[in-house]
Amino acid sequence: MKSKAVLAFSGGLDTSYCAVWLREQGYDVHTVTVQTDNAADEIAAIERRANALKVDSHTTVDARQQLFDDFLRYLIFANALRGDVYPLCVSAERVVQAKLCAQHALEIGADVLAHGSTGAGNDQVRFDVAFRVVAPHAEIVTPIRAQSLSRAAETDYLAQRGIDVPVRTTTYSVNRGIWGATIGGAETHRSDGVLPEDAYVLTAAPSDRPRSPDEISVRFKGGVPVALDGESMAPVALLATLEERAGKHGVGRGVHVGDTIVGIKGRVAFEAPAATVLIAAHRELEKLTLSRQQLFWKRTIGDLYGAMLHEARYFDPLARDIEAFLESSQRTVDGEVRVRLFDGHATVLGATSPYSLMNPERARYGEGSTLWGGAEAAAFSKLYGLQDQLLAQVRATAE
Repeated sequence: MKSKAVLAFSGGLDTSYCAVWLREQGYDVHTVTVQTDNAADEIAAIERRANALKVDSHTTVDARQQLFDDFLRYLIFANALRGDVYPLCVSAERVVQAKLCAQHALEIGADVLAHGSTGAGNDQVRFDVAFRVVAPHAEIVTPIRAQSLSRAAETDYLAQRGIDVPVRTTTYSVNRGIWGATIGGAETHRSDGVLPEDAYVLTAAPSDRPRSPDEISVRFKGGVPVALDGESMAPVALLATLEERAGKHGVGRGVHVGDTIVGIKGRVAFEAPAATVLIAAHRELEKLTLSRQQLFWKRTIGDLYGAMLHEARYFDPLARDIEAFLESSQRTVDGEVRVRLFDGHATVLGATSPYSLMNPERARYGEGSTLWGGAEAAAFSKLYGLQDQLLAQVRATAE
């Protein structure tokens, strides 16, 4: 009896190779595509490719809502940016993809789980950890990692079997989801490489961007984006609309250099129009509604949460503890934020909130303040600087 292998399938070069190789090794191959983006045409193309590769079955699981509910909303709460620039486009997706693939393996009684990650990056660890947590009985098979294959070697292998792979797929590794896209290629293997314009998939080139800005408003309720320009939207639909509008202006492009889980430096290009706008807007709203100490500890704990998710520590109970803290912090993060989109930038113009701590009815800023008098301000300033004054006197004596 053949072993059943469930393959996490993206339809790209690596997973296409894996599907064919597994079949030739005698496995019953069951591919699973976990949908984490809004490109319906891409899903249809992936399904056609799976059929062309003669797999035993192919399953598509729509995980967009689960991705937002279980992962992305916490990244918004955390204002999570790896290296202060990268909004973790892929990190969360890999966990939900791996979880659902492993659950499918349990459902069909598969004893093998496979993925197409290489031995160099973070994805291999994310898949391996999730597979072992959800389906500990399953053997993990990773043809690309095990054989140390180059993309050229994979392309040749498939071509010998009459399987054509789009040139773009063989040149660049593109991972696209509702939180953005990452792009890897020859240029990202160097610290100074610059991607060509045609490598980008979500954002307009400078020459194609509108010549006038677009101003939008985003409404948040409990830290969750719930409306765009006054129109209520479910989060997944809001992300899709915002990606299109901000992407037209080239918003969200960047390149991130950071430490990989396996201990080397890595570099990846990314496009995250919706994430870039939402994090900037959400952060501004929090500045109005949270206390100084909340903001300080949220930044610290939010960075830790982003790091845990990025580094395949999602299943650690500490992640649930942090999520509880983040959710609690959002009770008063309600309001509207205006953002200008133009020429690659998302500029926050202003924010309002019923819980604003800058509300002039509660605390007027400037000379019009009536919460204290001049004498009280002078006394506060004197006491506030007293320690520095005493330190200066003691040090002057010591010298």
